[in-house]
Amino acid sequence: MEYTKQLSGFAAGLRYEDLPESAVAAAKTALLDWLGVAVAGAQAETTTILREVCLADMPGERQWVFGAGYATDSTRTAALVNGAASHALDFDDLHNPSVIHLGTVVIPAAWAVATARGASGRELLTAIVAGFEIGGRVGQSIIPESYHFWHTTGTAGIFGAAAAAGNLYRLDAAAMNHCLGTAGTQAAGLWEFLADGAMSKLVHAGKAAAGGVFAAELAARGFTGATHILEGEKGFCRALSPEPHWDVLLAGLGSGEYAVEANSYKPYPCCRHAHAAIAAALALREEGAEVADVTLHANALTLGLIDNPEPQTAYGCKFSVQYCLACALRDGEVTLAHFSEEDRRDPELRALMQRIRVVPAPDLDALRAADPTKMPARVEVRYRDGRRAEETVLYPPGDPTNPLSEAEMLRKYRSLTLPYLDEEQAEARLQLLAQAENVRDWAAAWRALQ
Repeated sequence: MEYTKQLSGFAAGLRYEDLPESAVAAAKTALLDWLGVAVAGAQAETTTILREVCLADMPGERQWVFGAGYATDSTRTAALVNGAASHALDFDDLHNPSVIHLGTVVIPAAWAVATARGASGRELLTAIVAGFEIGGRVGQSIIPESYHFWHTTGTAGIFGAAAAAGNLYRLDAAAMNHCLGTAGTQAAGLWEFLADGAMSKLVHAGKAAAGGVFAAELAARGFTGATHILEGEKGFCRALSPEPHWDVLLAGLGSGEYAVEANSYKPYPCCRHAHAAIAAALALREEGAEVADVTLHANALTLGLIDNPEPQTAYGCKFSVQYCLACALRDGEVTLAHFSEEDRRDPELRALMQRIRVVPAPDLDALRAADPTKMPARVEVRYRDGRRAEETVLYPPGDPTNPLSEAEMLRKYRSLTLPYLDEEQAEARLQLLAQAENVRDWAAAWRALQ
Protein backbone atom coordinates (compact mmCIF):
# COMPACT_ATOMS: atom_id res chain seq x y z
CA MET A 1 0.00 0.00 0.00
CA GLU A 2 1.38 3.40 -0.97
CA TYR A 3 0.50 5.23 2.21
CA THR A 4 2.89 8.12 1.68
CA LYS A 5 1.61 8.77 -1.83
CA GLN A 6 -2.04 8.83 -0.77
CA LEU A 7 -1.43 11.11 2.21
CA SER A 8 0.62 13.39 -0.05
CA GLY A 9 -2.23 13.66 -2.52
CA PHE A 10 -4.65 14.57 0.24
CA ALA A 11 -2.37 17.22 1.74
CA ALA A 12 -1.58 18.75 -1.63
CA GLY A 13 -5.18 18.85 -2.79
CA LEU A 14 -6.94 20.16 0.32
CA ARG A 15 -8.59 23.56 -0.20
CA TYR A 16 -10.66 25.85 1.99
CA GLU A 17 -13.78 25.00 0.01
CA ASP A 18 -13.41 21.38 1.11
CA LEU A 19 -13.65 22.21 4.80
CA PRO A 20 -16.85 22.02 6.85
CA GLU A 21 -17.57 24.91 9.20
CA SER A 22 -16.65 22.70 12.15
CA ALA A 23 -13.11 22.19 10.84
CA VAL A 24 -12.65 25.91 10.17
CA ALA A 25 -13.86 26.71 13.69
CA ALA A 26 -11.53 24.07 15.14
CA ALA A 27 -8.56 25.48 13.22
CA LYS A 28 -9.32 28.95 14.59
CA THR A 29 -9.48 27.53 18.12
CA ALA A 30 -6.10 25.88 17.58
CA LEU A 31 -4.71 29.18 16.31
CA LEU A 32 -6.08 31.05 19.33
CA ASP A 33 -4.58 28.62 21.83
CA TRP A 34 -1.24 28.58 20.01
CA LEU A 35 -1.01 32.37 19.93
CA GLY A 36 -1.57 32.65 23.67
CA VAL A 37 1.03 30.05 24.63
CA ALA A 38 3.51 31.45 22.08
CA VAL A 39 3.27 35.01 23.43
CA ALA A 40 3.81 33.86 27.01
CA GLY A 41 6.28 31.12 26.11
CA ALA A 42 8.45 33.66 24.31
CA GLN A 43 9.30 35.13 27.73
CA ALA A 44 10.63 31.87 29.18
CA GLU A 45 14.34 31.51 29.91
CA THR A 46 14.53 28.48 27.63
CA THR A 47 13.05 30.37 24.68
CA THR A 48 15.21 33.41 25.35
CA ILE A 49 18.39 31.34 25.10
CA LEU A 50 17.24 29.60 21.93
CA ARG A 51 16.04 32.84 20.32
CA GLU A 52 19.29 34.66 21.03
CA VAL A 53 21.31 31.87 19.45
CA CYS A 54 19.05 31.61 16.41
CA LEU A 55 18.91 35.35 15.78
CA ALA A 56 22.54 36.17 16.51
CA ASP A 57 23.51 36.22 12.84
CA MET A 58 20.09 36.88 11.36
CA PRO A 59 19.26 40.61 11.19
CA GLY A 60 16.25 41.56 9.13
CA GLU A 61 12.70 42.87 9.15
CA ARG A 62 10.71 40.20 7.39
CA GLN A 63 9.56 37.48 9.79
CA TRP A 64 7.77 38.00 13.07
CA VAL A 65 9.34 36.25 16.06
CA PHE A 66 7.47 36.34 19.36
CA GLY A 67 9.53 38.20 21.91
CA ALA A 68 11.70 39.91 19.29
CA GLY A 69 9.37 41.44 16.69
CA TYR A 70 10.38 41.36 13.02
CA ALA A 71 13.81 40.07 13.82
CA THR A 72 14.68 37.60 11.06
CA ASP A 73 14.20 37.24 7.35
CA SER A 74 14.44 33.46 7.58
CA THR A 75 11.16 31.58 7.32
CA ARG A 76 12.77 28.51 8.85
CA THR A 77 14.20 30.45 11.78
CA ALA A 78 10.83 32.04 12.51
CA ALA A 79 9.18 28.60 12.49
CA LEU A 80 11.88 27.22 14.78
CA VAL A 81 11.76 30.01 17.37
CA ASN A 82 7.98 30.38 17.36
CA GLY A 83 7.52 26.62 17.57
CA ALA A 84 9.88 26.43 20.52
CA ALA A 85 8.16 29.38 22.24
CA SER A 86 4.75 27.75 21.99
CA HIS A 87 6.11 24.56 23.58
CA ALA A 88 8.17 26.19 26.33
CA LEU A 89 5.51 26.31 29.07
CA ASP A 90 3.92 22.89 28.50
CA PHE A 91 0.63 24.73 28.25
CA ASP A 92 0.07 23.85 24.59
CA ASP A 93 -2.46 21.59 22.90
CA LEU A 94 -2.39 17.81 22.50
CA HIS A 95 -3.93 15.46 19.95
CA ASN A 96 -4.62 12.50 22.22
CA PRO A 97 -4.70 9.64 19.68
CA SER A 98 -1.27 10.53 18.27
CA VAL A 99 0.09 12.08 21.51
CA ILE A 100 1.45 15.04 19.50
CA HIS A 101 1.39 18.73 20.37
CA LEU A 102 0.30 19.41 16.81
CA GLY A 103 -0.25 23.13 17.29
CA THR A 104 3.40 23.70 18.20
CA VAL A 105 4.72 22.16 14.98
CA VAL A 106 1.98 22.75 12.42
CA ILE A 107 0.97 26.33 13.21
CA PRO A 108 4.43 27.95 13.43
CA ALA A 109 5.34 26.31 10.11
CA ALA A 110 2.10 27.45 8.48
CA TRP A 111 2.36 30.93 10.03
CA ALA A 112 5.91 31.44 8.74
CA VAL A 113 5.15 30.30 5.19
CA ALA A 114 1.85 32.21 5.07
CA THR A 115 3.75 35.34 6.10
CA ALA A 116 6.48 34.81 3.52
CA ARG A 117 4.04 34.13 0.70
CA GLY A 118 1.37 36.70 1.50
CA ALA A 119 -1.22 33.96 1.96
CA SER A 120 -4.79 34.66 2.95
CA GLY A 121 -6.41 33.69 6.22
CA ARG A 122 -8.32 30.96 4.41
CA GLU A 123 -5.11 29.51 3.07
CA LEU A 124 -3.55 29.59 6.53
CA LEU A 125 -6.52 27.80 8.10
CA THR A 126 -6.53 25.18 5.35
CA ALA A 127 -2.84 24.50 5.86
CA ILE A 128 -3.43 24.06 9.59
CA VAL A 129 -6.15 21.49 8.93
CA ALA A 130 -3.92 19.64 6.45
CA GLY A 131 -1.00 19.62 8.85
CA PHE A 132 -3.03 18.34 11.78
CA GLU A 133 -4.46 15.59 9.59
CA ILE A 134 -1.15 14.26 8.30
CA GLY A 135 0.74 14.68 11.58
CA GLY A 136 -2.03 13.05 13.58
CA ARG A 137 -2.30 10.04 11.30
CA VAL A 138 1.44 9.42 11.19
CA GLY A 139 1.64 9.73 14.96
CA GLN A 140 -1.13 7.21 15.51
CA SER A 141 0.66 4.70 13.31
CA ILE A 142 3.59 4.41 15.77
CA ILE A 143 1.83 4.90 19.14
CA PRO A 144 2.26 3.57 21.79
CA GLU A 145 5.26 1.44 20.79
CA SER A 146 7.62 4.29 19.89
CA TYR A 147 6.80 6.45 22.90
CA HIS A 148 9.28 4.90 25.32
CA PHE A 149 12.21 6.48 23.46
CA TRP A 150 10.73 8.95 20.98
CA HIS A 151 8.81 12.17 21.58
CA THR A 152 6.11 12.01 18.94
CA THR A 153 5.89 15.79 18.61
CA GLY A 154 9.43 15.80 17.26
CA THR A 155 9.23 12.61 15.22
CA ALA A 156 5.77 12.38 13.64
CA GLY A 157 5.10 16.07 14.17
CA ILE A 158 7.47 17.04 11.39
CA PHE A 159 5.15 15.41 8.86
CA GLY A 160 2.36 17.75 9.97
CA ALA A 161 4.62 20.78 9.64
CA ALA A 162 5.72 19.68 6.18
CA ALA A 163 2.17 19.05 5.01
CA ALA A 164 1.06 22.49 6.20
CA ALA A 165 4.01 24.26 4.60
CA GLY A 166 3.68 22.23 1.40
CA ASN A 167 -0.02 23.05 1.13
CA LEU A 168 0.80 26.76 1.32
CA TYR A 169 3.52 26.33 -1.31
CA ARG A 170 0.85 24.77 -3.53
CA LEU A 171 2.97 21.67 -4.06
CA ASP A 172 1.35 19.14 -6.35
CA ALA A 173 0.92 15.55 -5.14
CA ALA A 174 4.30 14.40 -6.47
CA ALA A 175 6.18 17.31 -4.92
CA MET A 176 4.32 16.85 -1.63
CA ASN A 177 5.43 13.21 -1.69
CA HIS A 178 9.04 14.37 -1.89
CA CYS A 179 8.35 16.97 0.80
CA LEU A 180 7.15 14.30 3.24
CA GLY A 181 10.14 12.15 2.33
CA THR A 182 12.57 14.90 3.23
CA ALA A 183 10.60 15.66 6.39
CA GLY A 184 10.68 12.06 7.57
CA THR A 185 14.41 11.70 7.23
CA GLN A 186 14.87 14.63 9.65
CA ALA A 187 12.55 13.23 12.33
CA ALA A 188 14.01 13.26 15.85
CA GLY A 189 13.31 13.89 19.53
CA LEU A 190 14.35 11.67 22.46
CA TRP A 191 12.86 11.54 25.95
CA GLU A 192 16.23 11.28 27.70
CA PHE A 193 16.09 14.98 28.59
CA LEU A 194 13.64 14.07 31.36
CA ALA A 195 16.36 12.25 33.31
CA ASP A 196 17.93 15.65 34.02
CA GLY A 197 14.83 17.84 33.73
CA ALA A 198 16.73 19.50 30.88
CA MET A 199 15.52 22.15 28.44
CA SER A 200 15.67 20.07 25.26
CA LYS A 201 11.94 19.46 24.83
CA LEU A 202 11.12 22.77 23.16
CA VAL A 203 13.85 22.04 20.59
CA HIS A 204 11.77 19.07 19.43
CA ALA A 205 8.84 21.31 18.48
CA GLY A 206 10.99 24.08 17.02
CA LYS A 207 13.11 21.78 14.89
CA ALA A 208 10.06 19.86 13.65
CA ALA A 209 8.36 23.10 12.58
CA ALA A 210 11.52 24.38 10.88
CA GLY A 211 12.27 20.99 9.33
CA GLY A 212 8.81 20.87 7.80
CA VAL A 213 9.28 24.31 6.26
CA PHE A 214 12.72 23.28 5.01
CA ALA A 215 11.30 20.14 3.39
CA ALA A 216 8.59 22.17 1.62
CA GLU A 217 11.07 24.80 0.42
CA LEU A 218 13.29 22.09 -1.02
CA ALA A 219 10.40 20.26 -2.68
CA ALA A 220 9.17 23.51 -4.23
CA ARG A 221 12.54 23.76 -6.02
CA GLY A 222 12.50 20.17 -7.26
CA PHE A 223 14.46 18.52 -4.44
CA THR A 224 13.53 14.84 -4.12
CA GLY A 225 12.88 12.78 -1.01
CA ALA A 226 12.05 9.16 -0.26
CA THR A 227 8.69 8.48 -1.89
CA HIS A 228 7.86 5.64 0.51
CA ILE A 229 9.16 7.28 3.68
CA LEU A 230 6.33 5.87 5.81
CA GLU A 231 5.91 2.32 4.53
CA GLY A 232 9.37 1.65 3.09
CA GLU A 233 11.45 -1.24 4.41
CA LYS A 234 13.83 1.29 5.99
CA GLY A 235 11.21 3.96 6.41
CA PHE A 236 9.82 5.92 9.32
CA CYS A 237 7.10 3.62 10.62
CA ARG A 238 9.19 0.45 10.76
CA ALA A 239 12.07 2.36 12.33
CA LEU A 240 9.90 3.59 15.21
CA SER A 241 7.55 0.68 15.78
CA PRO A 242 7.98 -3.10 15.45
CA GLU A 243 4.35 -3.37 14.34
CA PRO A 244 3.10 -0.11 12.83
CA HIS A 245 -0.64 0.51 12.86
CA TRP A 246 -0.99 0.83 9.10
CA ASP A 247 -4.78 1.05 9.10
CA VAL A 248 -4.91 4.46 10.81
CA LEU A 249 -2.87 6.14 8.08
CA LEU A 250 -5.73 6.14 5.60
CA ALA A 251 -8.87 5.17 7.55
CA GLY A 252 -11.61 7.71 6.77
CA LEU A 253 -9.24 10.01 4.90
CA GLY A 254 -11.28 12.66 3.09
CA SER A 255 -14.51 11.67 4.84
CA GLY A 256 -15.03 15.16 6.25
CA GLU A 257 -13.89 14.33 9.79
CA TYR A 258 -10.64 16.10 10.61
CA ALA A 259 -8.01 15.56 13.30
CA VAL A 260 -8.05 19.25 14.24
CA GLU A 261 -11.59 18.73 15.51
CA ALA A 262 -10.34 16.03 17.91
CA ASN A 263 -7.70 18.22 19.52
CA SER A 264 -7.48 18.85 23.26
CA TYR A 265 -6.43 22.01 25.12
CA LYS A 266 -4.78 22.31 28.50
CA PRO A 267 -6.27 24.00 31.55
CA TYR A 268 -3.10 23.18 33.54
CA PRO A 269 0.47 24.13 32.42
CA CYS A 270 2.09 20.70 32.71
CA CYS A 271 2.35 17.40 30.87
CA ARG A 272 -1.05 16.38 29.51
CA HIS A 273 -0.57 12.88 30.93
CA ALA A 274 -1.02 14.39 34.41
CA HIS A 275 -4.31 16.12 33.64
CA ALA A 276 -6.70 13.26 34.35
CA ALA A 277 -5.00 12.71 37.72
CA ILE A 278 -5.18 16.45 38.49
CA ALA A 279 -8.87 16.57 37.59
CA ALA A 280 -9.56 13.55 39.81
CA ALA A 281 -7.63 15.11 42.70
CA LEU A 282 -9.49 18.40 42.36
CA ALA A 283 -12.81 16.54 42.44
CA LEU A 284 -11.77 14.83 45.69
CA ARG A 285 -10.19 17.83 47.39
CA GLU A 286 -11.85 19.05 50.57
CA GLU A 287 -10.91 22.45 51.96
CA GLY A 288 -9.24 22.01 55.34
CA ALA A 289 -9.23 18.21 55.26
CA GLU A 290 -5.84 16.67 56.02
CA VAL A 291 -4.58 14.11 53.51
CA ALA A 292 -2.93 11.03 54.98
CA ASP A 293 -1.87 9.45 51.70
CA VAL A 294 -2.80 9.24 48.03
CA THR A 295 -2.70 6.38 45.53
CA LEU A 296 -2.70 7.15 41.82
CA HIS A 297 -3.66 4.29 39.52
CA ALA A 298 -2.02 5.24 36.23
CA ASN A 299 -2.00 3.99 32.68
CA ALA A 300 1.31 2.78 31.25
CA LEU A 301 2.02 5.94 29.22
CA THR A 302 1.73 8.03 32.37
CA LEU A 303 3.89 5.64 34.38
CA GLY A 304 6.60 5.59 31.74
CA LEU A 305 6.78 9.35 31.39
CA ILE A 306 5.81 11.28 34.52
CA ASP A 307 6.28 8.98 37.51
CA ASN A 308 8.93 11.24 39.06
CA PRO A 309 8.83 11.53 42.87
CA GLU A 310 11.90 13.79 43.21
CA PRO A 311 11.89 16.42 40.44
CA GLN A 312 14.48 19.18 40.78
CA THR A 313 13.82 21.57 37.89
CA ALA A 314 10.80 23.36 36.44
CA TYR A 315 10.65 20.84 33.59
CA GLY A 316 11.05 18.00 36.03
CA CYS A 317 8.08 19.25 38.06
CA LYS A 318 5.91 19.63 34.95
CA PHE A 319 6.68 15.97 34.25
CA SER A 320 6.14 14.78 37.81
CA VAL A 321 2.61 13.59 38.43
CA GLN A 322 3.42 13.56 42.15
CA TYR A 323 4.28 17.25 42.11
CA CYS A 324 1.22 18.19 40.06
CA LEU A 325 -1.08 16.17 42.32
CA ALA A 326 0.41 17.79 45.43
CA CYS A 327 -0.27 21.26 44.00
CA ALA A 328 -3.84 20.33 43.12
CA LEU A 329 -4.59 18.78 46.53
CA ARG A 330 -3.02 21.58 48.56
CA ASP A 331 -4.03 24.64 46.55
CA GLY A 332 -7.03 23.55 44.51
CA GLU A 333 -5.32 24.53 41.25
CA VAL A 334 -2.20 24.04 39.14
CA THR A 335 -0.88 27.27 37.64
CA LEU A 336 2.28 28.63 36.03
CA ALA A 337 3.25 30.07 39.40
CA HIS A 338 3.52 26.59 40.87
CA PHE A 339 6.62 25.94 38.76
CA SER A 340 8.59 28.86 40.16
CA GLU A 341 11.72 28.02 42.15
CA GLU A 342 10.03 29.10 45.37
CA ASP A 343 7.10 26.73 44.94
CA ARG A 344 9.27 23.89 43.68
CA ARG A 345 11.21 23.97 46.94
CA ASP A 346 8.20 24.43 49.20
CA PRO A 347 8.63 21.93 52.09
CA GLU A 348 4.87 21.45 52.47
CA LEU A 349 4.48 20.44 48.84
CA ARG A 350 7.52 18.17 49.06
CA ALA A 351 6.14 16.48 52.15
CA LEU A 352 2.79 15.86 50.46
CA MET A 353 4.56 14.39 47.42
CA GLN A 354 6.14 11.77 49.68
CA ARG A 355 2.67 10.54 50.59
CA ILE A 356 1.65 9.95 46.95
CA ARG A 357 2.06 6.43 45.62
CA VAL A 358 1.83 5.68 41.88
CA VAL A 359 0.82 2.16 40.80
CA PRO A 360 0.03 0.45 37.46
CA ALA A 361 -3.59 0.12 36.39
CA PRO A 362 -4.12 -2.67 33.82
CA ASP A 363 -7.82 -1.80 33.58
CA LEU A 364 -6.96 1.75 32.50
CA ASP A 365 -4.46 0.41 29.97
CA ALA A 366 -7.25 -1.71 28.51
CA LEU A 367 -9.50 1.35 28.27
CA ARG A 368 -6.84 3.30 26.39
CA ALA A 369 -6.07 0.37 24.11
CA ALA A 370 -9.75 0.20 23.18
CA ASP A 371 -10.02 3.97 22.74
CA PRO A 372 -6.74 5.91 22.26
CA THR A 373 -8.53 9.22 22.84
CA LYS A 374 -8.67 8.29 26.54
CA MET A 375 -5.81 9.23 28.88
CA PRO A 376 -7.39 7.94 32.12
CA ALA A 377 -6.37 8.02 35.78
CA ARG A 378 -7.86 6.98 39.10
CA VAL A 379 -7.02 8.69 42.39
CA GLU A 380 -7.67 7.37 45.89
CA VAL A 381 -7.33 9.71 48.85
CA ARG A 382 -7.18 8.61 52.49
CA TYR A 383 -7.80 11.42 54.97
CA ARG A 384 -6.37 11.73 58.47
CA ASP A 385 -9.81 11.13 59.96
CA GLY A 386 -9.94 7.70 58.31
CA ARG A 387 -12.28 8.52 55.43
CA ARG A 388 -11.44 7.34 51.91
CA ALA A 389 -12.55 8.71 48.56
CA GLU A 390 -11.93 7.66 44.97
CA GLU A 391 -12.36 9.34 41.58
CA THR A 392 -11.73 8.07 38.05
CA VAL A 393 -11.35 10.50 35.15
CA LEU A 394 -11.40 9.21 31.58
CA TYR A 395 -11.57 12.56 29.81
CA PRO A 396 -9.97 15.47 31.67
CA PRO A 397 -11.07 19.06 31.02
CA GLY A 398 -10.00 20.22 27.58
CA ASP A 399 -10.59 16.93 25.80
CA PRO A 400 -12.97 16.97 22.81
CA THR A 401 -15.52 15.02 24.86
CA ASN A 402 -15.05 17.38 27.82
CA PRO A 403 -14.08 20.63 26.08
CA LEU A 404 -13.13 23.92 27.60
CA SER A 405 -15.89 26.44 26.98
CA GLU A 406 -15.35 29.44 24.74
CA ALA A 407 -15.19 31.60 27.86
CA GLU A 408 -12.50 29.33 29.35
CA MET A 409 -10.44 29.42 26.15
CA LEU A 410 -10.66 33.21 26.05
CA ARG A 411 -9.75 33.44 29.73
CA LYS A 412 -6.68 31.29 29.09
CA TYR A 413 -5.65 33.45 26.13
CA ARG A 414 -6.00 36.66 28.12
CA SER A 415 -4.18 35.25 31.15
CA LEU A 416 -1.24 34.39 28.90
CA THR A 417 -1.12 37.55 26.80
CA LEU A 418 -2.13 40.40 29.12
CA PRO A 419 1.08 40.28 31.19
CA TYR A 420 2.97 41.12 27.98
CA LEU A 421 0.47 43.00 25.80
CA ASP A 422 -1.85 45.81 26.74
CA GLU A 423 -5.55 45.01 26.60
CA GLU A 424 -6.07 46.79 23.29
CA GLN A 425 -3.25 44.81 21.64
CA ALA A 426 -4.51 41.51 23.02
CA GLU A 427 -8.07 42.18 21.89
CA ALA A 428 -6.96 43.30 18.41
CA ARG A 429 -5.15 40.00 17.93
CA LEU A 430 -8.21 38.16 19.19
CA GLN A 431 -10.40 39.91 16.64
CA LEU A 432 -7.98 39.07 13.84
CA LEU A 433 -8.14 35.39 14.74
CA ALA A 434 -11.93 35.48 15.00
CA GLN A 435 -12.16 36.85 11.44
CA ALA A 436 -9.23 34.90 10.02
CA GLU A 437 -11.18 33.45 7.11
CA ASN A 438 -11.91 36.97 5.83
CA VAL A 439 -8.28 38.17 5.81
CA ARG A 440 -6.84 38.53 2.31
CA ASP A 441 -3.21 39.00 3.31
CA TRP A 442 -2.31 37.45 6.64
CA ALA A 443 1.13 39.09 6.87
CA ALA A 444 -0.27 42.56 6.20
CA ALA A 445 -3.10 42.13 8.69
CA TRP A 446 -0.70 40.96 11.42
CA ARG A 447 1.80 43.72 10.69
CA ALA A 448 -0.96 46.32 11.00
CA LEU A 449 -1.42 45.29 14.64
CA GLN A 450 2.17 46.01 15.64
